[in-house]
Amino acid sequence: MRAMRSVLGSTALGITAVLLVAACGGTPAPAPEPVAAQPGAPQPAAPSLHGSHSGPPPVASPLREHERFVDITMPRSYKPAAPHGGTDEYRCFLVDPGLTTPAFLTGSLFRPQNAAIVHHAIFYRLNPDQAGDAETLDAQTPGDGWTCFGDTGLSGQTAWVAHWAPGAAETLMPAGFGFEMAPGSKLVMQVHYNLLGLDAQAETADRSGMQMRLADGTAPLRPLETELAVAPIELPCEPGGTGPLCDRAAAVADVEKRFGPQSRGFVEQLQQRCNPVPGPTQHCDRPVGRPGTIHLAGGHMHLLGRSIKVEVNPGTPQAQTVVDVPEYNFDNQALTPLAKPVAVDRGDTIRVTCTHDATLRKKLPQLKTLPSRYVVWGEGTSDEMCLGVMVFAPKV
Repeated sequence: MRAMRSVLGSTALGITAVLLVAACGGTPAPAPEPVAAQPGAPQPAAPSLHGSHSGPPPVASPLREHERFVDITMPRSYKPAAPHGGTDEYRCFLVDPGLTTPAFLTGSLFRPQNAAIVHHAIFYRLNPDQAGDAETLDAQTPGDGWTCFGDTGLSGQTAWVAHWAPGAAETLMPAGFGFEMAPGSKLVMQVHYNLLGLDAQAETADRSGMQMRLADGTAPLRPLETELAVAPIELPCEPGGTGPLCDRAAAVADVEKRFGPQSRGFVEQLQQRCNPVPGPTQHCDRPVGRPGTIHLAGGHMHLLGRSIKVEVNPGTPQAQTVVDVPEYNFDNQALTPLAKPVAVDRGDTIRVTCTHDATLRKKLPQLKTLPSRYVVWGEGTSDEMCLGVMVFAPKV
C-alpha cells in the first residue's frame, strides 16, 4: 500500500476524482438536510456538537424484493498507531463477502465498534486481480491490514461503493439501482482512526464491520457509481494567530511529513486547477464528462467547516442545487437521497463551494491546544477538506 495516494483524474462526471475522504467524530446523529433533498433548516455547527458520540445504534430497514443481508468485518481487533508524529492512521483491511454469483450492493449499514476513534470508513470494490494484489500487500505488512492514507494504494482504479461518516445510519440506494458486484469481488475497508485528544486510559482497539444489503444480480437494476467534487482549502491563521506553521510553505511541508509526498502533490494540483485566493471561502468547477442522474449527495468538511454547497451550472438559467448546507454540522454528514434527482449532461459544470472558520481552532476542545497554522487540504482531523460526494447513475 502506498501511503497517502491522492489521485486527480476524470471520472464519469468529469469531476476531479480524489479517492479519499477523511471524516471524524461521532456516532450516528440526524441526517443533514440539503435543500434539494428535503425541506427544513440544518442543525447549527455549534462547537459543542463537533465530535460528539451520542445517539442510539442504527437499525436496518426491512429488506426489499431480491435483497439479502451479508455481514463483513475485520478479521481481528486492531489497535491503531498514528505514524510520523501525527494523530491519524488510515488502515485498510481486505474483506470477503463470499460472492459466488453476480449481485448488486443496494445499501450499507456501517457499525463502528469503537466510535471514540473510528472517524470514517470507505469500502472499495476490487476485481479478482486487485484482490490478489491486496492479499499480497496484506501478507507483506505486519499485523492485519496496511496503512493507507488516500485510497487503497492498489494499482488501477478501485470503485468506491459505500462509506460512512458521522451522522450516517443505513444508506439505501434508490429502488431499481445498485453497485455491481461480480462473483469473487472483494472489498477493501478503509478506516480512518483519529487519536487526537484521547485520554491516556482510552480504549483504542477496534473491530468494526458493515452489514451489506445485496440484491441478486439477475434483478433488473441499473448500475451506480460514486462521484466526487473537490475544492482547495487555503485558510490563513486566525486573527492574532502566530507561529511557524502560519507560513503556508511550512504548513504544506508538515502535511507532507505526516501523510507523504502525494499529499503535497494533491495540494499543489488543487492550487493549479482551481486558482484559489487565500481566505475562508473556496470553490472549484469541473465539467461533466457524460450524461446521467445524481440520486444521493452529501458534503464533507472537518472541524472548521461552516457551510458547503454543490451546484450544477451555477449562475446560469439551468442552475440546480444538489447540496446546500448553510450551517454545517460536523456530526451530521449522512448521504441524503435527493427529493428530485438532478440530471446532468456532457458540458454541464459541477461546482463545490466551502467556507471554513479559522477562529474555531481556538474554540473546539479537539483543536484548542494545537498551534496556529495555515490550513490546507489534508487527511488529518486537524486538517481540512472540501468534498461533495454524489451517487450517480450513468445514462444508458
